[in-house]
Parts: sequence; structure tokens; C-alpha cells
Amino acid sequence: MSLPAGTDVDQDANDNPIGPDASLLIVDDDGPFVRRLARAMETRGFAVEMAETVSEGIAKTRAHAPKYAVIDLRLSDGNGLDVIEAIRKERNDTRIIVLTGYGNIATAVNAVKLGAVDYLAKPADADDVYAALTQRPGEKAELPENPMSADRVRWEHIQRVYEMCERNVSETARRLNMHRRTLQRILAKRAPK
Repeated sequence: MSLPAGTDVDQDANDNPIGPDASLLIVDDDGPFVRRLARAMETRGFAVEMAETVSEGIAKTRAHAPKYAVIDLRLSDGNGLDVIEAIRKERNDTRIIVLTGYGNIATAVNAVKLGAVDYLAKPADADDVYAALTQRPGEKAELPENPMSADRVRWEHIQRVYEMCERNVSETARRLNMHRRTLQRILAKRAPK
């Protein structure tokens, strides 16, 4: 039996936004959150691996580099950017989403430079994560309803300089003309709303 010209033989692949490789690595040190997100992603069709540390995330990446990844930036044993670098060494087509409770523009820029495709601030739900993972090239995220406050803009600037100084507190304080201890207190706090 022959198919009419222009008929797509593998139509199911087009209907499934995940594709044939559904491997997903979730790296976050919040155990209950990881397990909830993993269950939610499994119900959406992903084959999920979980890790709660940078070293565990890198080990799982070396064993089997995933097609999709959701990585928290602040982990108990280091920075999630190290896991992104490890994934990129193994595979360039992985869709990586950075997920963090300490969202700032500077780390988002670093994550994107390393190969992340999106950046979500916690608490993000499974629908947000799924939408970010399956977003097609060219689709744009919705603009936030509320612009940043002046305090948040100041905090973002400090974070950007901190990242530019490769997370060196003394150099950042010097560039910002700020006392080192004051800067350490600012860096230890959560981002203002």
C-alpha cells in the first residue's frame, strides 16, 4: 500500500512534543520537591532520573546524558552550573531548564551562555516546567505582569557584578565601592520582590 504524497509516516512523533528520547534528569537538593516533580513529569511521558547533589547529577550525566534536564542552581555541594557544563560535554541537544529559588538575571545569563534554554524561579509548578521543556524554537514566554521593584533592580545589579567577578566577594565589593561584610550580608539574603 502506498501513501499519498506529503503524508507523514511518523505522525505520532509530531503529536508528542517530547519526541522519541524522553530522558529527563532533575537535579535539586529539595528531596520532596524532586520526587513530586519527577512523578508529575513521568505522568506527562518523561523517563525521569533524579539527583540531589552536583556530584550525583554529573555522575548520572556521564552514565546517560539526558535529552531534557531541570537543574537547581544552588545545591548542597556546589553550583548547578557545573551540572550544565557536564551535560554540554556529553550532549549538545539537551534542553536544559534552570530552576531556582534565588533567581537573578546574572545567573540566568550565565546559565543561558552554558546552554540552558529557560530559567524558572521557584516555586514553579509541573505545568510551567513542562511548558518550558517542550517549548518550540521561536515561541516566546509571556511577559511578567509586575515589573521589578527598585530594591530588586539594585539586587540584580549586585548579582551581575558578583557573577562578572567570578563570585569573588572581595573583588565585587571593591568594584561596587562597598564594604565586604555588607556585600556578604546582601548576598546571603533572598532576592527582594
